Amino acid sequence: MIKIDSFRAQTYDELFEGVKAIPWERYIPEDGKFWVTKANSVSSKLFSPTDIQKIVKKAMVERLKQTYHSSWFEETGESYPLRISILKDIVTIGLDTTGASLHKRGYRKFTAPAPVTETLAAAILLLSPWHPDRVLVDPFCGSRTIPIEAAMIALDMAPGLEREFTAETWDNLVPKKAWYEAVTEANDRIRNDVSLNIQGYDISDEVLKMARANAALAGVEEHIHFQQRDVKDFSNPKKYGFVISNPPYGERLSTKEEMYELYRTIGNVMDANDTWSFFLLSGYEDAPKAIAAGGNRSKPTKNRKIYNGMMKTYLYQYMGTKPPRKERKEHE
Repeated sequence: MIKIDSFRAQTYDELFEGVKAIPWERYIPEDGKFWVTKANSVSSKLFSPTDIQKIVKKAMVERLKQTYHSSWFEETGESYPLRISILKDIVTIGLDTTGASLHKRGYRKFTAPAPVTETLAAAILLLSPWHPDRVLVDPFCGSRTIPIEAAMIALDMAPGLEREFTAETWDNLVPKKAWYEAVTEANDRIRNDVSLNIQGYDISDEVLKMARANAALAGVEEHIHFQQRDVKDFSNPKKYGFVISNPPYGERLSTKEEMYELYRTIGNVMDANDTWSFFLLSGYEDAPKAIAAGGNRSKPTKNRKIYNGMMKTYLYQYMGTKPPRKERKEHE
């Protein structure tokens, strides 16, 4: 957001006059398309989003009529969406430079059921001590968001490199040269000398096809190995690796009984790979109990409450045995 202005308003007249006083001609050209995409109000006398949107639009039109000496605006030009936030009667007006939500990186054109967002996948990775020189496996990779985000982090690849931003078309506010320079800088930062061992498994061949397509769109397909495999068949010759995954919750994918058996199987896998660390984001309430029933890791090392959209989930962390001191120093 570009903050345009803020002022106090307790009546719609005050809101109208406050918006009208803003020099909108500095931001919106005569043919610009402008509207309030969202209005929200907390602890304020003005509380109707619809009325707030209408008043703001009307006030903007009146201001621009005076500036451009026009009684009608075709709005056939570039888009200038606005957001209005009112907190304790203080109105804050922002110009949305992004357009589509920032969690949309631009590479995930194909999605499997119950996907985890790109930003949440990145957050899970950053909350873990995983380092690019360690093997990383997602045995429930779905449309492959976690492996893709891991590869992008390791390669220092800018998360918005494959998407567009609304402000790219604002020649009156942001010079084209600024965008070109930003893209050039981001491309120059990409590390091509990194050797990665990132793997994604799924039992569905169709889902893996989506994953492969998304990885190609993200430009990281050569850094991720994926295969059709059930979690019960998990095996890896490497030690001290990481499993970072978003297993099924049972909300849309399976019954409670199937979930318990699945998480018990995960417990078996943990037992067989005691040097590995597991980071599992799940909304299944009996996850720790079922995992404990399948192995010796009786409880998580740590868990964090995280909202996946509107759903309350937990990031269960099960740390494996530490590598020898010499190896730890090499990774520090």
